Amino acid sequence: MQGSTTVKADNKVKLIGWVVLFVLIIGIHIAAPDFYTKLFSVIISGDMQEITAYINSFGGLAVFLGFLLVLLVNVVGLPSIFVITANGVLFGPAIGIVSSWLAETIGVIIGFWLMRTILRPSAEKLIKKSNKLTRIDEFSGTNGFKLMLILRSLPYFPSGLLTALGAISKIKMRDYALASLIGKLPATALEVMIGHDAFMYKQHLGRLTIIIIGATVIYGGIWLLNRKNIRNKN
Repeated sequence: MQGSTTVKADNKVKLIGWVVLFVLIIGIHIAAPDFYTKLFSVIISGDMQEITAYINSFGGLAVFLGFLLVLLVNVVGLPSIFVITANGVLFGPAIGIVSSWLAETIGVIIGFWLMRTILRPSAEKLIKKSNKLTRIDEFSGTNGFKLMLILRSLPYFPSGLLTALGAISKIKMRDYALASLIGKLPATALEVMIGHDAFMYKQHLGRLTIIIIGATVIYGGIWLLNRKNIRNKN
Protein backbone atom coordinates (compact mmCIF):
# COMPACT_ATOMS: atom_id res chain seq x y z
CA MET A 1 0.00 0.00 0.00
CA GLN A 2 2.80 2.33 0.98
CA GLY A 3 4.71 1.49 -2.20
CA SER A 4 1.66 2.34 -4.30
CA THR A 5 1.32 5.68 -2.54
CA THR A 6 5.00 6.45 -3.18
CA VAL A 7 4.66 5.65 -6.88
CA LYS A 8 1.60 7.90 -7.16
CA ALA A 9 3.47 10.73 -5.41
CA ASP A 10 6.45 10.32 -7.76
CA ASN A 11 4.18 10.34 -10.80
CA LYS A 12 2.48 13.49 -9.53
CA VAL A 13 5.85 15.24 -9.09
CA LYS A 14 6.91 14.20 -12.60
CA LEU A 15 3.64 15.45 -14.06
CA ILE A 16 3.99 18.82 -12.34
CA GLY A 17 7.58 19.05 -13.54
CA TRP A 18 6.59 18.39 -17.14
CA VAL A 19 3.76 20.92 -16.98
CA VAL A 20 6.09 23.62 -15.61
CA LEU A 21 8.70 22.83 -18.26
CA PHE A 22 6.11 22.90 -21.05
CA VAL A 23 4.66 26.23 -19.87
CA LEU A 24 8.16 27.72 -19.63
CA ILE A 25 9.11 26.62 -23.15
CA ILE A 26 5.86 27.88 -24.69
CA GLY A 27 6.00 31.13 -22.69
CA ILE A 28 9.49 31.94 -23.97
CA HIS A 29 8.43 31.16 -27.55
CA ILE A 30 5.40 33.46 -27.30
CA ALA A 31 7.45 36.29 -25.81
CA ALA A 32 10.28 35.91 -28.35
CA PRO A 33 9.41 33.69 -31.37
CA ASP A 34 12.99 33.67 -32.72
CA PHE A 35 14.60 33.05 -29.32
CA TYR A 36 15.34 29.34 -29.73
CA THR A 37 16.60 29.66 -33.32
CA LYS A 38 18.95 32.48 -32.40
CA LEU A 39 19.96 30.74 -29.18
CA PHE A 40 20.94 27.53 -30.98
CA SER A 41 22.96 29.32 -33.65
CA VAL A 42 24.81 31.39 -31.05
CA ILE A 43 25.66 28.39 -28.84
CA ILE A 44 27.00 26.17 -31.64
CA SER A 45 28.93 29.01 -33.28
CA GLY A 46 31.70 28.89 -30.67
CA ASP A 47 32.36 32.56 -31.50
CA MET A 48 33.10 34.37 -28.23
CA GLN A 49 32.47 37.78 -29.75
CA GLU A 50 29.04 36.72 -31.01
CA ILE A 51 28.07 35.02 -27.76
CA THR A 52 29.10 37.94 -25.55
CA ALA A 53 27.40 40.44 -27.88
CA TYR A 54 24.18 38.39 -27.86
CA ILE A 55 24.06 38.12 -24.07
CA ASN A 56 24.97 41.78 -23.61
CA SER A 57 22.22 42.85 -26.03
CA PHE A 58 19.62 42.00 -23.37
CA GLY A 59 20.76 44.89 -21.18
CA GLY A 60 19.46 44.56 -17.63
CA LEU A 61 18.40 40.96 -18.30
CA ALA A 62 21.86 39.96 -19.52
CA VAL A 63 22.80 38.20 -16.27
CA PHE A 64 19.55 36.22 -16.33
CA LEU A 65 20.10 35.29 -20.00
CA GLY A 66 23.66 34.17 -19.27
CA PHE A 67 22.30 32.01 -16.45
CA LEU A 68 19.58 30.59 -18.71
CA LEU A 69 22.01 29.79 -21.52
CA VAL A 70 24.32 27.83 -19.22
CA LEU A 71 21.33 26.00 -17.75
CA LEU A 72 19.94 25.03 -21.16
CA VAL A 73 23.22 23.78 -22.64
CA ASN A 74 23.72 21.59 -19.56
CA VAL A 75 20.19 20.20 -19.83
CA VAL A 76 20.83 19.04 -23.39
CA GLY A 77 24.43 18.03 -22.69
CA LEU A 78 26.22 20.52 -24.96
CA PRO A 79 29.61 22.04 -24.00
CA SER A 80 29.05 25.15 -21.90
CA ILE A 81 32.61 26.49 -21.89
CA PHE A 82 31.91 29.31 -24.37
CA VAL A 83 28.85 30.56 -22.51
CA ILE A 84 30.43 30.48 -19.04
CA THR A 85 33.49 32.24 -20.45
CA ALA A 86 31.17 34.93 -21.82
CA ASN A 87 29.56 35.25 -18.39
CA GLY A 88 32.99 35.75 -16.82
CA VAL A 89 34.01 38.33 -19.41
CA LEU A 90 30.75 40.31 -19.23
CA PHE A 91 30.00 40.21 -15.50
CA GLY A 92 33.43 39.61 -13.98
CA PRO A 93 34.88 36.39 -12.53
CA ALA A 94 32.93 36.51 -9.23
CA ILE A 95 29.43 36.87 -10.71
CA GLY A 96 30.39 34.69 -13.66
CA ILE A 97 31.47 31.84 -11.37
CA VAL A 98 28.45 31.95 -9.04
CA SER A 99 25.90 32.36 -11.85
CA SER A 100 27.43 29.66 -14.06
CA TRP A 101 27.94 27.25 -11.13
CA LEU A 102 24.29 27.42 -10.05
CA ALA A 103 23.06 27.26 -13.66
CA GLU A 104 25.25 24.24 -14.47
CA THR A 105 24.13 22.43 -11.31
CA ILE A 106 20.44 23.02 -12.00
CA GLY A 107 20.94 22.10 -15.67
CA VAL A 108 22.61 18.74 -15.00
CA ILE A 109 19.96 17.89 -12.39
CA ILE A 110 17.16 18.60 -14.89
CA GLY A 111 19.06 16.65 -17.54
CA PHE A 112 19.45 13.74 -15.11
CA TRP A 113 15.71 13.76 -14.39
CA LEU A 114 14.84 13.84 -18.11
CA MET A 115 17.24 11.02 -18.98
CA ARG A 116 16.05 8.88 -16.11
CA THR A 117 12.43 9.18 -17.32
CA ILE A 118 11.51 9.46 -21.00
CA LEU A 119 15.03 9.86 -22.44
CA ARG A 120 16.57 6.74 -20.88
CA PRO A 121 17.11 4.95 -24.27
CA SER A 122 19.03 8.00 -25.49
CA ALA A 123 21.15 7.98 -22.33
CA GLU A 124 22.02 4.31 -22.83
CA LYS A 125 23.09 4.91 -26.44
CA LEU A 126 25.25 7.84 -25.34
CA ILE A 127 27.06 5.73 -22.74
CA LYS A 128 27.71 2.88 -25.18
CA LYS A 129 29.60 5.28 -27.44
CA SER A 130 32.06 6.21 -24.69
CA ASN A 131 34.85 4.06 -23.30
CA LYS A 132 36.15 6.76 -20.97
CA LEU A 133 33.74 6.26 -18.10
CA THR A 134 33.86 3.82 -15.23
CA ARG A 135 31.51 0.87 -14.90
CA ILE A 136 27.86 1.78 -14.41
CA ASP A 137 27.34 -0.59 -11.48
CA GLU A 138 29.91 1.39 -9.45
CA PHE A 139 27.55 4.36 -9.30
CA SER A 140 25.41 3.31 -6.35
CA GLY A 141 25.34 4.00 -2.63
CA THR A 142 28.17 5.93 -0.98
CA ASN A 143 30.63 4.88 -3.66
CA GLY A 144 28.39 6.39 -6.34
CA PHE A 145 28.33 9.73 -4.53
CA LYS A 146 32.15 9.81 -4.27
CA LEU A 147 32.67 8.89 -7.92
CA MET A 148 30.15 11.46 -9.12
CA LEU A 149 31.71 14.12 -6.88
CA ILE A 150 35.20 13.44 -8.25
CA LEU A 151 34.13 13.39 -11.88
CA ARG A 152 31.99 16.52 -11.54
CA SER A 153 34.97 18.37 -10.05
CA LEU A 154 37.05 17.78 -13.20
CA PRO A 155 37.03 20.85 -15.47
CA TYR A 156 36.19 20.29 -19.14
CA PHE A 157 34.86 16.79 -18.45
CA PRO A 158 32.03 15.81 -20.88
CA SER A 159 29.05 16.82 -18.74
CA GLY A 160 26.41 15.21 -20.96
CA LEU A 161 28.07 11.79 -20.77
CA LEU A 162 28.31 12.01 -17.00
CA THR A 163 24.64 13.02 -16.73
CA ALA A 164 23.65 10.05 -18.90
CA LEU A 165 25.82 7.72 -16.82
CA GLY A 166 24.17 8.88 -13.60
CA ALA A 167 20.70 8.56 -15.13
CA ILE A 168 21.05 4.87 -16.03
CA SER A 169 22.94 3.95 -12.85
CA LYS A 170 21.51 3.26 -9.40
CA ILE A 171 22.68 6.52 -7.84
CA LYS A 172 19.97 8.32 -5.89
CA MET A 173 18.72 11.68 -7.10
CA ARG A 174 19.72 13.26 -3.76
CA ASP A 175 23.29 11.94 -3.99
CA TYR A 176 23.58 12.95 -7.63
CA ALA A 177 22.31 16.48 -6.94
CA LEU A 178 24.60 17.00 -3.94
CA ALA A 179 27.66 15.59 -5.72
CA SER A 180 26.96 17.83 -8.73
CA LEU A 181 26.44 20.91 -6.55
CA ILE A 182 29.72 20.45 -4.68
CA GLY A 183 31.78 19.10 -7.57
CA LYS A 184 30.68 21.72 -10.07
CA LEU A 185 32.02 24.60 -7.96
CA PRO A 186 35.78 24.06 -8.43
CA ALA A 187 35.29 22.87 -12.01
CA THR A 188 33.19 25.90 -12.99
CA ALA A 189 35.48 28.31 -11.13
CA LEU A 190 38.49 27.04 -13.07
CA GLU A 191 36.68 27.10 -16.40
CA VAL A 192 35.43 30.66 -15.86
CA MET A 193 38.82 31.96 -14.68
CA ILE A 194 40.82 30.25 -17.43
CA GLY A 195 38.31 31.30 -20.10
CA HIS A 196 38.14 34.89 -18.78
CA ASP A 197 41.91 35.32 -18.55
CA ALA A 198 42.56 33.57 -21.89
CA PHE A 199 40.06 35.88 -23.61
CA MET A 200 41.75 38.89 -21.98
CA TYR A 201 45.25 37.43 -21.92
CA LYS A 202 46.99 40.78 -22.49
CA GLN A 203 45.80 41.98 -19.07
CA HIS A 204 45.86 38.68 -17.20
CA LEU A 205 48.63 36.54 -18.72
CA GLY A 206 50.49 36.23 -15.41
CA ARG A 207 47.40 35.14 -13.47
CA LEU A 208 46.37 32.76 -16.24
CA THR A 209 49.78 31.07 -16.10
CA ILE A 210 49.59 30.70 -12.30
CA ILE A 211 46.06 29.26 -12.47
CA ILE A 212 46.99 26.70 -15.14
CA ILE A 213 50.13 25.61 -13.29
CA GLY A 214 48.28 25.45 -9.94
CA ALA A 215 45.38 23.45 -11.40
CA THR A 216 47.80 21.05 -13.12
CA VAL A 217 49.71 20.45 -9.89
CA ILE A 218 46.56 19.96 -7.78
CA TYR A 219 44.67 17.70 -10.17
CA GLY A 220 47.87 15.85 -11.09
CA GLY A 221 48.56 15.23 -7.41
CA ILE A 222 45.03 13.92 -6.87
CA TRP A 223 45.38 11.60 -9.86
CA LEU A 224 48.72 10.22 -8.63
CA LEU A 225 47.36 9.75 -5.10
CA ASN A 226 44.35 7.90 -6.47
CA ARG A 227 46.58 5.60 -8.55
CA LYS A 228 48.70 4.89 -5.49
CA ASN A 229 45.62 3.99 -3.44
CA ILE A 230 44.41 1.65 -6.19
CA ARG A 231 47.79 -0.11 -6.35
CA ASN A 232 47.86 -0.50 -2.54
CA LYS A 233 44.38 -2.08 -2.58
CA ASN A 234 45.41 -4.49 -5.31
